[in-house]
Amino acid sequence: MRIADMTPDGGALGQDLLAIQHAAYAVEAKLIEDDRIPPLHETLEELRAERLTWLGAFDGDRLVGAVAWSETARMVDIDRLVVDPGMHRRGVGGALVREVMTRAGDRRVVVATGRANVPARTLYVRLGFGEVEDVEVIPGLWITRYAHPA
Repeated sequence: MRIADMTPDGGALGQDLLAIQHAAYAVEAKLIEDDRIPPLHETLEELRAERLTWLGAFDGDRLVGAVAWSETARMVDIDRLVVDPGMHRRGVGGALVREVMTRAGDRRVVVATGRANVPARTLYVRLGFGEVEDVEVIPGLWITRYAHPA
């Protein structure tokens, strides 16, 4: 697996990223029993309009996962982590998050996931994130926020 900087384009890479994003968030929607996750319904144009920095995980030339974040001088905010469901539990998500943490240096890294998304929560805890709070972002939809260092 190779991790590389990437920019979602309007072509094949963007389409592949959008397909993986939709598939990954569909899995989360089942886990949390709620499909109101905004990136699940995002179009390619909406995805490309987000002001995020992207890394992709590639198996050969095939995109198998991606992470995107925004950052300030003091903090890195992981906005989304998506892995092709066929590549779950193979270290793709962990490798992507670890690379973001390396690039963050001594800055705080924050991330959020669905409160009922046990696999994602387990990943963040395993990587040293500490739980900050549970937040009801819209009625009935709860997320858990994490930070590193905890």
